[in-house]
Amino acid sequence: MTDLIVKAAVKEQLADQNVSSDFYDALDSEVADLLADAARRSDANDRKTVQPRDL
Repeated sequence: MTDLIVKAAVKEQLADQNVSSDFYDALDSEVADLLADAARRSDANDRKTVQPRDL
């Protein structure tokens, strides 16, 4: 699987929290699912451009 997230950005966003190493894989999977759903919605609306409303 391709890494869709940037670990340093996640750490920066969660600066006051500890982040477990397996959190990144779970987050990456969630992002991949979100992107796939957005692409399906775009396709269902006969568009090749994914837009914010597809989220």
